[in-house]
Amino acid sequence: MTLAYIPSPSTGVIHLGPIPLRGYAFCIIIGVFVAVWLGNKRWIARGGKPGTVADIAVWAVPFGLVGGRLYHVITDYQLYFGEGRDWVDAFKIWEGGLGIWGAIALGAVGAWIGCRLRGIPLPAWADALAPGIAIAQAFGRWGNWFNQELYGRATDLPWALKISEGPNRVAGTYHPTFLYESLWCLGVAALVIWADRRFRLGHGRAFALYVAAYCLGRGWIEYMRVDEAHHIFGVRLNVWTAIVVFIAAVVYFVLSAKLRPGREEVVEPDTSGGPGDVAAADKPKVGEADAKPDLTKAAPVDEKGAEGAAKADLTKAADGAANGADKS
Repeated sequence: MTLAYIPSPSTGVIHLGPIPLRGYAFCIIIGVFVAVWLGNKRWIARGGKPGTVADIAVWAVPFGLVGGRLYHVITDYQLYFGEGRDWVDAFKIWEGGLGIWGAIALGAVGAWIGCRLRGIPLPAWADALAPGIAIAQAFGRWGNWFNQELYGRATDLPWALKISEGPNRVAGTYHPTFLYESLWCLGVAALVIWADRRFRLGHGRAFALYVAAYCLGRGWIEYMRVDEAHHIFGVRLNVWTAIVVFIAAVVYFVLSAKLRPGREEVVEPDTSGGPGDVAAADKPKVGEADAKPDLTKAAPVDEKGAEGAAKADLTKAADGAANGADKS
């Protein structure tokens, strides 16, 4: 008998009139905003300009959403293209189903495009955003809670997740793998922030640390899940993916540290004088301000002296007029 458990919401959708407000979508949106906010602070701290992270995120986020959905649909194609399935459901992203592997891969393509347009090195931008991405994942996992999906094996632990009867699920209490991964991602974010401050990671190594640390946690959490998945040699596909990506991240971290030690001195080029700035011709040249007289600092006026000079001039004028009158 389970004495305590984590309840699941009765529905993942709240209708505001005709408008459906979906918990899954809210979790994704909140995560994106937090990631951009934190990434912007880290980017500015590294010498970048405010707003650059958001400008590049405009490219990265849509690519990431498409990549995440593609990975999910491809690896779980039987949910959409099997017998009795409706392929249109593959487009219903609000019902859940984003693969982080595809999201990061295609999101990186979008970020690369944005960085190229701004003349910014992608590794530096990725380093600034790395802990924010982990926090975004922590928020995003709560979307699975709203949808009652991606839970683990049955358990009677006090923190078990109670699942209600529904399509493709059996009522019971299960390991809350969404909660495990959410907490793990917060730990990964804290690790990256600490390591970046302590060792001044650069050239993509903070991002590589995030990837490696996330893969470690994803491996054992994925192993606990009981939802339908493809297996290779008896191991879930996502576990193999986590192993391969973990190795790639570690190799990159080590090689980058040897080939490009230290951190970038400049992460964003100075565009002063560009089309968006004040024209160079309108800016005072060095020393030009000193050469011009300062009209605001006029010589002091002796009021008494000026008054006396005025009276003297009037006296001379009167004398002249009198002499003229006498001669006439």
